[in-house]
Amino acid sequence: MHCRIIGAPIQEGTDRRGCDMGPSSLRTAGLVEALVELGHSVADMGQVVPTPGPLQAHPNKALKALPAIAAWTAALAEAAYQMSADALPIFLGGDHSMSAGTVSGIARRADELGKPLFVLWLDAHPDFHTLDTTTSGNLHGVPLAYASGLSGFQGYFPKLQANVSPERICAIGIRSVDPAERVALAEAGVVVHDMRAIDEHGIAPLLRAFLERVAAEGGMLHVSFDVDFLDPAIAPAVGTTVPGGATFREAHLVMEMLHDSGLVTSLDLVELNPFLDERGRTATLMVDLTASLMGRRIMDRPTRSF
Repeated sequence: MHCRIIGAPIQEGTDRRGCDMGPSSLRTAGLVEALVELGHSVADMGQVVPTPGPLQAHPNKALKALPAIAAWTAALAEAAYQMSADALPIFLGGDHSMSAGTVSGIARRADELGKPLFVLWLDAHPDFHTLDTTTSGNLHGVPLAYASGLSGFQGYFPKLQANVSPERICAIGIRSVDPAERVALAEAGVVVHDMRAIDEHGIAPLLRAFLERVAAEGGMLHVSFDVDFLDPAIAPAVGTTVPGGATFREAHLVMEMLHDSGLVTSLDLVELNPFLDERGRTATLMVDLTASLMGRRIMDRPTRSF
């Protein structure tokens, strides 16, 4: 498979500094080398560079860095659209606001190809706020709502050329949801499997049912992987830790099932904050998980010492 890697050193969507070092940390942890060892061809496209936009006033005075996030969204949407023409793009974040651009850009590509786009959202949070409903003002909490075409972004974020249908989104690992998001998710029809569902049913049946839908519709699948999907005991390098996340084996099982499905067409790796890491353990784990998604099997996995 031909892969294109591009960094999005964005941290304006969160109130914790350090996410802008995420792309460098993933590269240093050996992401390119891991993919090449698996037989893939890899082109590292460097970093996305946004063009600053005009200052924007919004009635929600809590919003932070709105012009910057709008500019990142426009730049990443174009990069995602261009890079997905003949390769599997892997976007290195950066905070999760970057997915407003990546998902919308991939949605444009899918629409052009006449294929439905599905999104697997691996995260502790659904990130389904609009500009009107967020109370923190941190715009890493809005990308999925924007890419789904919810109202309230017009005139502030780039106009969507295509959106992902909310009923084709599956959010797994959710364990921190604000009241406004809970209502919006239910109204939009997003499939949400929180950690209780994983505890009760196991992660494999939940993911398998979603993958069967993607395959049945001949869809493209974008995976957006937030570090806080994982339990902070194994992945401390994130500014939004929520206890009770996916275990090491649950996470690898998800990646192995995704590889076996052959459905993944694009990938986000987001919210890695190396400033909060311990000797690079989270970056190394994210590289290993990506390798599982791209074909590394248990018998191929190296033993690591921390």
